[in-house]
Amino acid sequence: MSGHWQLQEAKQRFSELIRSVETDGPQFVTRHGAEVAVVIDIGEYRRLRGGGDEDFKQLLRSGPDLEELGITRSRTPARTIDLSEDE
Repeated sequence: MSGHWQLQEAKQRFSELIRSVETDGPQFVTRHGAEVAVVIDIGEYRRLRGGGDEDFKQLLRSGPDLEELGITRSRTPARTIDLSEDE
């Protein structure tokens, strides 16, 4: 197999499709000649996802302590906002 499977064939020969993924790498599934899906090894999938089940909040918390950077910001407003209702 050349790494491309028609959808109907992929369904009928799913076990063979999975073996091809394990031995030959990613396998493309087509429908009416157009690629619609790709089947990849679970290890590759985890690598592409970033390797973990970490959620975004945990990722941010694991970063460097920003206090150590010594960044300061002026507390004065960048502009004055007129809240009066003149209209």
